[in-house]
Amino acid sequence: MAASIWVVVEQWQGQITDISFEALALGREVADTSKATLEAVLPGHQCAALAEQLGCADSVLCADHPALAEPVPETHAAALAELARQRQPRAILIPVTNTAMGVSTLLGALLDAPAVNFAIDLKATDGTLEARCVLYGGKVETRVRFSKQPAIIGLWPGARPADQGRSDRKPAVEQVQVSLPSEARVRLKRYIEPEAGEVDLTREDILVAVGRGIQSKDNMELAEELARALGGELCGSRPVVDQGWLPLSRQIGKSGLTVKPKLYLALGISGAPEHVEGMKNSGLIVAVNTDPQAPIFNVAHYGVVADALELVPALTEAVRARKG
Repeated sequence: MAASIWVVVEQWQGQITDISFEALALGREVADTSKATLEAVLPGHQCAALAEQLGCADSVLCADHPALAEPVPETHAAALAELARQRQPRAILIPVTNTAMGVSTLLGALLDAPAVNFAIDLKATDGTLEARCVLYGGKVETRVRFSKQPAIIGLWPGARPADQGRSDRKPAVEQVQVSLPSEARVRLKRYIEPEAGEVDLTREDILVAVGRGIQSKDNMELAEELARALGGELCGSRPVVDQGWLPLSRQIGKSGLTVKPKLYLALGISGAPEHVEGMKNSGLIVAVNTDPQAPIFNVAHYGVVADALELVPALTEAVRARKG
């Protein structure tokens, strides 16, 4: 039996995040291909009950410690390094999110092990692990083969559907001990929730999203008219919000909202992974961009290579005519 494949489970405010189930789905594939066991590693404090949701794994290593109650990368990396030295896994899959950012890199340094980030796939072929990673907002793709273990893979959201990593099976759970200071050097004192916007975009069926391709604030009205004609709401990518053209409450992506509308119309949005994370599960994604190589076309169901400023007025008129 080959050395085990580990998936580090991320939790936020008492809930396991979707990317953890995505990682379990991918980890299951790799473990089965390489005839290895799949172990979920659940760091935290008083969170053992969450292990019951991790049935996609063969077993769960539950590391309970007060210092792991908050998502501090330095502390979590130290705990994982201690366990990895004891158990010698072949690979460790770690979600790369705002919560866990930095854990994979720190763990690689602590173990003197190879580590990559922004992985969207992992394969075990002829006894070798190969990760496929995206760089520069998804515009560059690279493949990395590991000649040393443990291979540490920072997994980017969207590698697999989260539902593939869910299971009703109850896994075996093992409580493991880690040696950590009772208090980390970095402590999170409180969470500041963002102010609620005037509309809850997460409940909308139709969203018209704008990116840099809208070019100026004066052109926002074109997108607003299209959204009204469709009966939807306007939102945008981070560059648009940073410019002050839309409020933060309408930002979609890693540092904004995660939405799942029936229709997501992306106008002039390149499709950086940070944005895709927030809208990839939409029912129907239609993208308009002048660049035929824009990453947004990799997730879109339909794509139009055109200038949004030229297409939107015609589309608005067509929608209005159809509605009568």
